[in-house]
Amino acid sequence: MSLPTSPPVLRMAGIRKRFGALLANDDITLELARGEVLALLGENGAGKSTLVNILFGHYVADAGSVEIDGVALPPGNPRAALAAGIGMVHQHFTLADNLSVLDNILIGTEPLWRWRQGRRAARAGVEELSRRFGLAVQPNARVGALSVGERQRVEIIKALYRGARVLILDEPTAVLTPQEADSLFATLAQLIADGMSVIFISHKLDEVLRVSHRVAVLRGGRLVATRNASATSRAELAELMVGRAVQMPARTRSDARDAAELLAELVQVSVPALAGHVALHDVSLTLRSGEIVGIAGVAGNGQVTLAEVMSGMLAPASGTVTIAGHAMPADPQRWIAAGVARVPEDRHAQGAVGELAVWENAIAEQLGQPGFTRAGVIRRGASRRFARELVSRFDVRGGGIDAPTRTLSGGNMQKLILGRALSVAGDGRVPRVVVASQPTWGLDIGAVAYVHRQLLDAAEAGAAVLLISEDLDELMTLADRIAVMHRGRLTEARPAQAWTLATLGLAMAGSDAATAGAAAPGGTEVCDAA
Repeated sequence: MSLPTSPPVLRMAGIRKRFGALLANDDITLELARGEVLALLGENGAGKSTLVNILFGHYVADAGSVEIDGVALPPGNPRAALAAGIGMVHQHFTLADNLSVLDNILIGTEPLWRWRQGRRAARAGVEELSRRFGLAVQPNARVGALSVGERQRVEIIKALYRGARVLILDEPTAVLTPQEADSLFATLAQLIADGMSVIFISHKLDEVLRVSHRVAVLRGGRLVATRNASATSRAELAELMVGRAVQMPARTRSDARDAAELLAELVQVSVPALAGHVALHDVSLTLRSGEIVGIAGVAGNGQVTLAEVMSGMLAPASGTVTIAGHAMPADPQRWIAAGVARVPEDRHAQGAVGELAVWENAIAEQLGQPGFTRAGVIRRGASRRFARELVSRFDVRGGGIDAPTRTLSGGNMQKLILGRALSVAGDGRVPRVVVASQPTWGLDIGAVAYVHRQLLDAAEAGAAVLLISEDLDELMTLADRIAVMHRGRLTEARPAQAWTLATLGLAMAGSDAATAGAAAPGGTEVCDAA
């Protein structure tokens, strides 16, 4: 993209913000021109979220200023930021599922004392924005019935309806299919052509280079580099982010996987729709020693239910689940004893107890196993030794084993959880089965490379790895076989080479033609037609 030459619509000058001993933003100055896409990159904990929260008025900077068209914004005032034309589409959408699209867009735009809403004019405005920018939505549709891509369109229309001139997109493609991501980029191009300015936050460097004019890189709270997107590369951006060259590991696939030991099997497993869980319908799957099997799917199609069945937290209503030939009950301790380890999807809510110390979280899933307890009492010496070894081996940084786990960055918390999963009673053995659900979600490229290496090492040491991920590049890079979950049903797990990103995306959207195309030699015809 050619760089815009117009005056800056946004200027952040000398931004400094400290949280106790942590200097989150250190004298950061950035400008954003009208009609420009500025990508904001950095490791977890580099200061991106703090900077954006200062811009949006959620935080008050200790020093520095924010100006829109040369006019200073009052600090710590989100209403003033909205009025000045700053809009934000969060990674986790802020929509009410039980309300219509139109109601979600109108919330907060009209005074409470108005006795009658201007719904007719609002509907016309929403339909005009939808048509103008290719954001197809039905104003009367209930948000809870929309796909992830449709919900994102609602969030963008909501920002545009409020008069946004500067749009902040936080990991906008994290849960989209490739086709939905392409649609978003087409919309983004129209917005830019219309004069919109965009701050694009993403860990996906290919996307950053595809959509942005300039790239700003934060490291350790400081702005370490600004590059024109046309004059940089993935390798340079990754090195700027982490301060060293990053080598992404890749899977060396073997044709001998079918002969390996069968470690886990699901046969026609069904689970009813329970509170917080999507139903599963006749799911069958095999996992063999040394194999990585990937599960693709848009969020909310049953992946969480599958992960909980595969870690003993949820009992099937029908069908069988076996580990090394033994039928397994819904008892997590029995699954742990059988050598099944899990990396849960939500590291904060399920993976760790934030108020507990690092050493306590390190042994949390081994308390029922020999070595860490005696007569129901925790053996603190053995537990702390194990935690120190785990922290050293998996490079968990953040204050030592006595630090509260909530103080760790996202990447370091994930290393702690991964290390716990891959360490069996501290004796160096790998688990039989690893159930890793969204293991690199929200991590920077350095942490992603680390997690990938650990999963590959576990497989090469003989573990069977079930990798549930919404990152299709991750699945194509690591998995030997890939299956797609859609509305609680699982396709056959096919060799990774039989899929393309396009056919995976179509299967995630429920296309039967996609799975047929993946199975056939030269199955790329399906994606060409799409």
